[in-house]
Amino acid sequence: MSGEGRPQVRAPHAPNLRLAIVAIRWHTEIAERMLRRALDAAEEAGIAEPRVVRVPGSMELPVVSQQLTHDHDAVVALGVVIRGGTPHFEYVCESVTSGLGRVALDEATAVGNGVLTVDTRQQAVERAGFADSVEDKGFEATAAALDTALVLSELRGDYSNERGFL
Repeated sequence: MSGEGRPQVRAPHAPNLRLAIVAIRWHTEIAERMLRRALDAAEEAGIAEPRVVRVPGSMELPVVSQQLTHDHDAVVALGVVIRGGTPHFEYVCESVTSGLGRVALDEATAVGNGVLTVDTRQQAVERAGFADSVEDKGFEATAAALDTALVLSELRGDYSNERGFL
């Protein structure tokens, strides 16, 4: 896990964007912390009521994210995949990552990938935005999705003001 070169992450001022957050039910403590930090980013951006949807696991994130792109400007997918003793880890990680990328491209909508793909539970904790974590993927994925949604709005001519950050 290298955070080298990462800029300070702030949520953009985006009170008019419609945001959805999809979170898994597995790895409850970690997923809940990531969701809390994603909601903190939404609040910092001025979004009063982001939609929160729960799914069984990470494999379900792409299809639900795709459905949510139909009436949201940005979607954030939050999940945790921890390596086990079988090749299942690689299959799940590849499917989820490719699926979320495909959704973003097919729907031309900002999709924040907040799926942790780690070897150990401790690595997930270190990236989940706890007080002693070195990374904050729930917040970062949300801020990136909102910033991207603003860029897309500008490119489409929907948003004439310069992007501002709080």
